[in-house]
Amino acid sequence: MGYVVRNEWQQHYADGKGFRQLGDSERALLAEHTPAPEDGGLALEVGCGAGELAAYLASLDYAVDAIDFADSAIARAREEHPDAEGVRWLHLDIERDDPAVLNGDGYDLITLRLMYPFLRDRSRVLRGLGERLRPGGALVVITPTAEHTPEERRDIALDEAEIRLLTAGWQQADQLEADELAVLVLRGPCHSDTAAVEKRPPTGHALTGALAVVTDEAGRVLLGRSTQGMWELPGGKTSKSEDFAAAAVRELAEETGLTASPSDAYVVTMLVDDSHGVPRLTAVVRITTWSGTFTNPERKLFERWEWHDLHQLACVGPVFTQAAQALDAIWPGVIRGLPLVHAYPHAVDQPPAHGEPAEAVRLRHKMAEAVIAGGWAPSEPVQQALRTVPRHRYAPEKDLKTAYDDDLAVVTRRDDTGRATSSVSAAWLQADMIESLRLRPGAIVYEAGSGGCNAELIAHVVGPEGRVVTGDIDPYVVRRTRRLTAEAGSGRVVVFHGDGCLGAPAHLVPRGGFDGSMITHNTWDIAPAWREQLAEGGHLVLPLELHGYTRAITLQRQDDVLHARGFTHCGFVRDLGEHARTTPVLDLLDGELQLRFEDGQPCPTEGLEAALRGPRHEAATGVTMGSGVYFGSLQLYAATTLPNFCRLAVDPDRDTGITQGAKGADAPAILGDGSLAYLTHLQTRHGDTPAELLWEFTVHAFGEQGPVLAAQLAATVRAWDRDVRDGDDPALTIHPAGTPDHQLPAGDVLDKRHSRLVFQWPGRDALLPAPVEPKEAALVVSEDA
Repeated sequence: MGYVVRNEWQQHYADGKGFRQLGDSERALLAEHTPAPEDGGLALEVGCGAGELAAYLASLDYAVDAIDFADSAIARAREEHPDAEGVRWLHLDIERDDPAVLNGDGYDLITLRLMYPFLRDRSRVLRGLGERLRPGGALVVITPTAEHTPEERRDIALDEAEIRLLTAGWQQADQLEADELAVLVLRGPCHSDTAAVEKRPPTGHALTGALAVVTDEAGRVLLGRSTQGMWELPGGKTSKSEDFAAAAVRELAEETGLTASPSDAYVVTMLVDDSHGVPRLTAVVRITTWSGTFTNPERKLFERWEWHDLHQLACVGPVFTQAAQALDAIWPGVIRGLPLVHAYPHAVDQPPAHGEPAEAVRLRHKMAEAVIAGGWAPSEPVQQALRTVPRHRYAPEKDLKTAYDDDLAVVTRRDDTGRATSSVSAAWLQADMIESLRLRPGAIVYEAGSGGCNAELIAHVVGPEGRVVTGDIDPYVVRRTRRLTAEAGSGRVVVFHGDGCLGAPAHLVPRGGFDGSMITHNTWDIAPAWREQLAEGGHLVLPLELHGYTRAITLQRQDDVLHARGFTHCGFVRDLGEHARTTPVLDLLDGELQLRFEDGQPCPTEGLEAALRGPRHEAATGVTMGSGVYFGSLQLYAATTLPNFCRLAVDPDRDTGITQGAKGADAPAILGDGSLAYLTHLQTRHGDTPAELLWEFTVHAFGEQGPVLAAQLAATVRAWDRDVRDGDDPALTIHPAGTPDHQLPAGDVLDKRHSRLVFQWPGRDALLPAPVEPKEAALVVSEDA
């Protein structure tokens, strides 16, 4: 009964055939080992056939999703079990179809009865089903065993080696027996990390070979489970005078039955290492087009071939070292912790390799609609870019749900401390920043901070006549971007290695400058090259740090001055290049408190520790806010208008209660002689719903000048509430460093190394209220230490 074609299964059920009936022993084991939770459970029956097991699970108080890829099976199940309450009969191929109809919150029980041996991609399907289990849930595989199956029917059974492989990635695996069937009850999926392993010592004095990397219509990569217990790519030694591409095509046909033309095979990277002291030269060959249906001609070498999702490559178990290195050469980052190898990338003009699952298309459109509904992508070109560019292919190590979360930045690179150094930004922010560039078809755009996805979105917006020049300081990120754009890109993205703050290499800068530029890492200053390489009237969008508060600011060039056209609250990875800046920090009270001077140098703090041990002054501002209210403009207003501004943070592990309300985030603060005031907010109204909650901005202060500082900070909050809170962003102009004061417009000036920023806030043309004397302020003195 080893059917391999859908039509055969369709006919099987249409002819009234079925499977071995569910025995009493199986029923007893399921009732004993997988009872439904007290409040009822949800079960998924995969390959339900005529529905006998699904109906039994319903009798155990499970709500059941029963799926099969044969229409005739579902029709039979409905006909034979018309009274099975709580069962949804669903037509779904678990290996190929979009699982949108399945429960998104997971299942308490998943069963595969008498069908696991018929799966083509057993490992991939089992891992995917394991990810759908709820905490404490179980996956049950009921299967014939080779021991109790006649030789001529072994294709429907599992041997002990296959059972060991099936049960290896679980915290608990119980093997039971029911009438000569194996009943495997698996709990706690804990897929083992991929480990690179070597084969036996080779013969000969040196080895040259080729490994073929092919993907299917869903973008999954083909791997073979070898008889040595590891996963491998198709490949082997070169023969006589054949080149590497021809060798890869030949090995693919000999080992899998798939055929390809050498013209569709591209040598991407050469790997040089040794195997047990024998030098080894291996070509990584990307085959973009193939035909046929794979078989297993070399059964002495391979147990079977399967297609694997890229995001699961990190947990497939043992992989032949050279195959793991080859996979990393095509998709850098999909397997971590590999041994070092000498890799020599080839400058090859490889066409994109197409292919994605239907689930990716659905999730991408869902993400795009969420971004559009949020108002972040009003233009048709940006909307189409969101719907078209395969975001998941620029984060191949992440599952589809993570990749297409519209509000999530996907981290793709971390340093040794765990800090993120490269990521795919949240889709809404990408859309907003691209919209801010105001691009036209044919535009040439510069991007500093490469990752691939954002550049491809821009490339889609500028169209076939446009181009994107993107660079990064990290050679790993550059290699990754080049490979991922080759795999899934438009061919309109040029990637270079260099410090993005120094601009693009001269030969990549168009005459007259870039039509638009985007910086995709936090930056403390505006690098001169960004202004100099920008065309007159062009827009520059960058996440600029202003006293540590980051805003994506849209700037338009007019001669040597950049004029702000919009602000968006955001956060990016930090700059790692020549213009990176270490924030001056001062610890107080043995590290319990910390003052951060994001702009400028630290102010004197003599006597401040003694003041912090003294009385705390409180000043109410009378300014309130409700739940979910954005007050980011208050942070910027205070930071850019108050002298001696800094930010106060509290170490929660050392907190003795000296401050209140500044835990978990930096609080805006100002310093005086041995004195400090900081802004916090205290809850003044409680309730059962968010709409009932209310907080008031309150100032806490210490030291002799504390009351004066508190009054000054409170007056700033009131001025913001009166003039800015419901209004527009400030007018901002950015001038080159060295611009004389008399050439600057009126406003609050913030000086950085390469630029002078002038903020013009509403209401600042009038003088702020004079500082209130301590005796006139609405102060409360607290003796809390």
